[in-house]
Amino acid sequence: MSTGLDLAAVRDASPRELRLRMRSGAWRAPTAGLAPGYAQANLVVVPRAIAYDFLVFCQRNPKPCPLIDVTEPGSPEPSLAAPGADLRTDLPRYRVYRQGRLVAEEVEITRYWRDDLVAFLLGCSFTFEAAMQRAGLPVRHIEDGRNVAMYVTALACRPAGALHGPMVVSMRPVPAPDVPRAVLVTSRYPRAHGAPVHVGDPAAIGVRDLSRPDFGDPPRIAPGDVPVFWACGVTPQAVGMAAGVELMITHAPGHMFITDLRDEDLAAG
Repeated sequence: MSTGLDLAAVRDASPRELRLRMRSGAWRAPTAGLAPGYAQANLVVVPRAIAYDFLVFCQRNPKPCPLIDVTEPGSPEPSLAAPGADLRTDLPRYRVYRQGRLVAEEVEITRYWRDDLVAFLLGCSFTFEAAMQRAGLPVRHIEDGRNVAMYVTALACRPAGALHGPMVVSMRPVPAPDVPRAVLVTSRYPRAHGAPVHVGDPAAIGVRDLSRPDFGDPPRIAPGDVPVFWACGVTPQAVGMAAGVELMITHAPGHMFITDLRDEDLAAG
């Protein structure tokens, strides 16, 4: 981790305390393993002119884009997921896309904020990792202090208005005998991507080389592991690039917003 802070020293801080660390610049690393028991979220900010299209896109693609909160136009406060928080400053890193091109990576986005911007928070698979660990399943990127591996696939999302593009997936290696348990555990969290979208051969979904992820860090795969793929909230970034969206601001992959919602708030009843 590049922050100079030990993950173990901050992982059990409250969501609000962690957001304040991010706001002050004290934490800029990936958020996997932080605030166990609390839900993490992907961020997507778009102009109001395409916010309805994005809302419909989420409805049509609930696996990669499980919606958990939407702000009022111009407001940076996620009043449902974390009242009082500021989405312009309370994530460790952001990405800024213009006309479908990545133009900047920032540690806060106040200077980009406009009165017509609408922010969406989408469920994140980091949310169910604590449940995986409680079930005795390995989560190797947390064990190694790294970011999860993410890949652009050949799986097409259902388009909505001007929005179209491929699904992005995150991959966690799971010992072959434990795969059914991993499916069962994660399927309880449909608002955090839920059950895997693919198990096994990466080429079947258009992933050529597991050692070269499109986002995140290369995974550590142990003998006997099977690659298991979950839909990923980085999908809107791939969609924004494919569709040439005028302006889209997102979290940097793996650098999530930590909500005040409990993991179980995103679980099935």
